[in-house]
Amino acid sequence: MIALLTRFVPRHWLQPLTRWTVVLVAFVWRGNRFEDPISGKTYRALLPYGRILKRPNALAPHTLSLERHRAIWIYLQEFTEFFSKPARFLHLAPEYCYLRLFRKMPHLDYVTGDLNSPWAEHHFDCHAIPFPDASFDWVMANHLFEHVADDRQVMREFFRVLKPGGCGIVQVPINGQSAATAEDPTVTDPAERERLYWQRDHVRLYGYADYPARWREAGFEVEVANLTALIGETRCERYALGGDRDIYVIRKPLNPAESA
Repeated sequence: MIALLTRFVPRHWLQPLTRWTVVLVAFVWRGNRFEDPISGKTYRALLPYGRILKRPNALAPHTLSLERHRAIWIYLQEFTEFFSKPARFLHLAPEYCYLRLFRKMPHLDYVTGDLNSPWAEHHFDCHAIPFPDASFDWVMANHLFEHVADDRQVMREFFRVLKPGGCGIVQVPINGQSAATAEDPTVTDPAERERLYWQRDHVRLYGYADYPARWREAGFEVEVANLTALIGETRCERYALGGDRDIYVIRKPLNPAESA
């Protein structure tokens, strides 16, 4: 049932419908094997999740966070000043597990945007972000770029709206077996897209080398921060990070002209 719903129901509609149902029965998963670092709650198991193949221990009951959300939270909390330094922050395709928490942080000027999500305060096409140059200290967009028609244009828009020295977190599905990105704009059949790109509404599947290379082409410095190396295997297992342990961090140079 989970696999069927996640394949055909948009996540921003599915999560509000399921959140309270899951929370009401969360006691079933009560235990101490896993910890959600976002909420601090512990569980004997997490819920399975996946659109084609179900991943065990993927979805935390109270926050509805997935592996990538927990990994990002740990990285931001332990290896950046995101949680302490005043910043203007643009969050595209905002995730349910973060929304209320980010909104409550007094040091953040938190701005959300999406094409159609009811959770976002601004609705726009990210190929033309409607904010002036150098508007933001942080941007975040997770599992967005595999959906957009012209990802390089969106990357250029991120470069434009970030302040010099600004940073971003930009997670996407990565094919760890291929350095090259697979994409073909003539492929429009949802079933074929799912076969090639892992999801019916994806238009590409990034290669592990090509994805950071595209960001560098747009002018960014790129760091691929590996959580296993940073916090160790024991903590990665504790937080149920699965295979989502690489954090893609982009930084706009202090002197952007030097990167041109």
